[in-house]
Amino acid sequence: MGLSLSGIPVSISNITSLLDFPSHLETLYLSGCNITEFPKFIRNQPNMTSLDLSNNKIKGLVPDWLWRLPKLLEVVLFNNSLSGFKGSVEDSPGSSLDILDLSSNAFQGPLFIPSRFVQCYLVFKNNFTGQISPSICRLSSTTLDLSSNNFYGSIPPCLATLKSPLADLNLRNNSLNGSLPEMFMNAKKLRSLDVSHNRLVGKLPTSLKSCSSLQVLNVGNNKINDTFPLWLDSLQNLQVLVLSSNEFHGELHHSQASFGFQQLRIIDISHNHFTGTLRSDYFMNWRAMYSNGDNTQWKYMGGKEYYYDSIILMSKGIEMKMQRILTVYTAIDFSGNKFHGEIPESISLLKELLILNLSRNAFANLTALESLDISQNKISGEIPQKLGDLSSLEWINVSHNQFVGSIPQGTQFQRQNCSSYEGNPGLYGPSLKDICGNIYVPVPTSPQTEPLESREEDEGEEWLSWVAAGLGFAPGIVFGLTIGYIVASYKHEWFMKTFGRNKHGGTRTRTR
Repeated sequence: MGLSLSGIPVSISNITSLLDFPSHLETLYLSGCNITEFPKFIRNQPNMTSLDLSNNKIKGLVPDWLWRLPKLLEVVLFNNSLSGFKGSVEDSPGSSLDILDLSSNAFQGPLFIPSRFVQCYLVFKNNFTGQISPSICRLSSTTLDLSSNNFYGSIPPCLATLKSPLADLNLRNNSLNGSLPEMFMNAKKLRSLDVSHNRLVGKLPTSLKSCSSLQVLNVGNNKINDTFPLWLDSLQNLQVLVLSSNEFHGELHHSQASFGFQQLRIIDISHNHFTGTLRSDYFMNWRAMYSNGDNTQWKYMGGKEYYYDSIILMSKGIEMKMQRILTVYTAIDFSGNKFHGEIPESISLLKELLILNLSRNAFANLTALESLDISQNKISGEIPQKLGDLSSLEWINVSHNQFVGSIPQGTQFQRQNCSSYEGNPGLYGPSLKDICGNIYVPVPTSPQTEPLESREEDEGEEWLSWVAAGLGFAPGIVFGLTIGYIVASYKHEWFMKTFGRNKHGGTRTRTR
């Protein structure tokens, strides 16, 4: 027997009066009901297997009688204001608890260690502090998410040797230090590893190449000092690789393996110290970006109902928090390094590439650009003034977008027909008025003056993004490039509503 009142505001007294029947309740789903305390009648439900009290306003301590329910398999307390515990899961040695979700609460102090039988343990976005106790390693968990707490100290090497093969390990956004241990020799089932936003140093452990099931590796925002881990090309399932904002250095060498990085969809190595040139065939093996196949069936990356992969990416200076990663999403971010030379011709093969960021490098094969056509898109903002410096540019079409501001003052812009600018009512400028007559009237605004250095940096990044968008139309350059944005993929609430319904028929929105 089960009861689901998820999303319906109720009071504990009303629920109790509804449940004036023998203790045969097996499932109880009260997510988003605005309740403020644990329903006490639950303690008299010995047959209960699944309890969901998420997205409520419950405060105080988790009662100790909860752990004594003999058949309880699943407890979801996500998004409340709970701060501690009475007793321990260990008060019930025969506990069969399988899933325990304590995420997005106010728990504090040392990490709560649940029953050793727990398979999925989620405590992200709390205030747990201290070092991660090695006793966590006696769990049988396949999914362990300790992200967004206040843990410090080193990562226990035993985490890779749990009783059950670990599939998902998330330690993101803590204050962990030391190096990432060489602990992955036998972690063949590890699917996702996220240790980003910590204080890790040293080199990447080469034992990661033993993780044959690895799909997501995120070590961004640490202090790791190493060369590019080319040895990861042996991981044939790797789809997401984030090395951004570390101390990586040296040149990027081309993978000699014919299968190297074939499944890679997202790579972010921005803000490091990589140098050198990229071979013309550098992107040749990245076949997952050639085509997304049947992209009408969007799927999220993740292995469990209660766990999904997430990522933080930068685009044009905006931090994008993707609470779930769509398998059709593709991005390359090589910005903020010291690459030079020509942009590899093989990038033309990546027909499904959505976001490319090569800004703040020294790529130099853009001076031959003769034709720029980015018409009939939804590109917004101002046309970069630096486009006016391209003396080789002869033909321009920016029509039917959402551009605003003045067009560049270069003579090549003044030579264009009015049709090259139509469909952008926000454009203005004396030269545009000369071209189009009174269709466009100068309507200059008085924007707040920005510091020159900041303005130049923004223009530089904008310039590179723009030029990349038009490279495919330059006769002097033999490759093409398509850049786009999945705006909706950044709208977490909309996506959760549309695609993220859980098995109870409700919608669980998680923000990490």
